[in-house]
Amino acid sequence: MTDTTLVRRRCHALIRWFSETPLTVTLAASFMVLMLFVMLFAQIIQPYAFDHIDLMNRISPPVPLQGSTLMHPAGTDTLGRDLFSRLLVGAQTSMLLALLGTCLGAILGITLGFLAAHKGRLWDEAIMGLVDFQAAMPWFIVALAVLAFLGNSMVMFIAIMALYGWETYARITRGLVLSAREQGYALAVRGLGARPRWIYLRHILPNISGPLLVQLTVNFPSTILFETSLSFLGLGIRPPMTSLGQMLGEGRDYLISAWWLAVVPGVMIFLITLSMSILGDWLRSKLDPSLEN
Repeated sequence: MTDTTLVRRRCHALIRWFSETPLTVTLAASFMVLMLFVMLFAQIIQPYAFDHIDLMNRISPPVPLQGSTLMHPAGTDTLGRDLFSRLLVGAQTSMLLALLGTCLGAILGITLGFLAAHKGRLWDEAIMGLVDFQAAMPWFIVALAVLAFLGNSMVMFIAIMALYGWETYARITRGLVLSAREQGYALAVRGLGARPRWIYLRHILPNISGPLLVQLTVNFPSTILFETSLSFLGLGIRPPMTSLGQMLGEGRDYLISAWWLAVVPGVMIFLITLSMSILGDWLRSKLDPSLEN
């Protein structure tokens, strides 16, 4: 097969995907690809340093409004910092923290779910007791108390985000593993003398990865809202760093005189969570044949 034929087939496959995929899913996927690009290269594509202060151009409105300047098309904040540059870096920070917190929570929950299903008895009861305890706990209030009394550090902040939502992964994983290990393929591999670790990692985990991946996409919007809420209240990302929640918190006092300071990051948070939720629902419908229609 020549390179030209391979490229042509990939182009046809891409065109077929776009033609068969709903417009909302295509737009959501395109926006998340753009956000992934921003997450990786925000420091390179920002027109100004996000913390550069220019008091001569403070509270400059976006370009369509009167008094705007082409030097800062998205406007500036109360210290004259370019809002577009801060929006890029803020989206990068929020996306990275939400992705890191979601992945760490998934690893913790999946590991404990496998452990509960494999050990059983006291291990199962103890882990499921922790799951019920976590599910019944108002974690946002706990996070506020921990950050307020113990102080805010990046390690503490990431740990709190990682502990947000892990119980859902543990509950789902335990149920899927208990069901999967009694199916034919697991019993056949076990009969051949395979070790439990090999059965879980090589056979069961790939077969239950679909629902876990869907849960990852569902939990990501909640995690980014969790991070932005803490930063909005001043207990998350601190200056000189910035995030979408911190930008939203800084702009709440200027909703009358400079509404774009809060509206622009608020719209960005809304678009990220909406796009990821749409992708999660679409992925769930693709991986669950009963929901295909």
